[in-house]
Amino acid sequence: MNTPETPFGLAHVWAQGDWITRSVALILLGMSVVSWIIILVKALNLRRHQAQARACDAFWHSTDFAEGLSRLGGAGDNPFHLLALEGHEATSHLQQHHSQGQRQDQRQLHDTLDTSEWVTRALRNSIDDFTTRLQSGLAVLASVGSTAPFVGLFGTVWGIYHALLGIGASGQASIDQVAGPIGEALIMTAFGLVVAIPAVLGYNALVRGNKGVLHRLNRFAHDLHAYFVTGARVSGAPKA
Repeated sequence: MNTPETPFGLAHVWAQGDWITRSVALILLGMSVVSWIIILVKALNLRRHQAQARACDAFWHSTDFAEGLSRLGGAGDNPFHLLALEGHEATSHLQQHHSQGQRQDQRQLHDTLDTSEWVTRALRNSIDDFTTRLQSGLAVLASVGSTAPFVGLFGTVWGIYHALLGIGASGQASIDQVAGPIGEALIMTAFGLVVAIPAVLGYNALVRGNKGVLHRLNRFAHDLHAYFVTGARVSGAPKA
């Protein structure tokens, strides 16, 4: 006598699962969607910043500062353009106050800084602001990569628990009665790994790319500092 085949698979897990099983599946699905959105958006931004970094060499081949800014590209989210602009505004601020010859009782605290310190402060603030924007979202990828396997494992443990309860209630403990429900429960662990692995790989790739952009931004800031303080780029400075 042939027994009817028992359906197995993701659809059966969803149909037969309780609210905890379905919640775990939805949480993992949400983690996966959020991770891929962050990876794609940050990867596109990183690619654009790398292209902006390659334009720094053209800045130093410009005849004046205004032309150099135009060669760096539009301001927007271009950190190199914003960095040069911040340094120029800081220098103009000091020159304006020095030319006015303010009385001592009218001086503000930041006016006691010399040109080098003031420009350094402005450039560092700009770099710090960009670093914060560049690293936004990476904490989410790190969290997903570290927690998704355990969320999937929880779903597996819960599924196995319910499968064993069903097997015990039916009184049938043959291999075909055990293998199906247990195999279904293990799908949740696999799902957790499928969510975690791209998040971890994406996080590592983005961190490595961000370090490269920040390295070039810091070199550009070093050359800008020398230009605004001394009027010339550092002799023999490496290309930005």
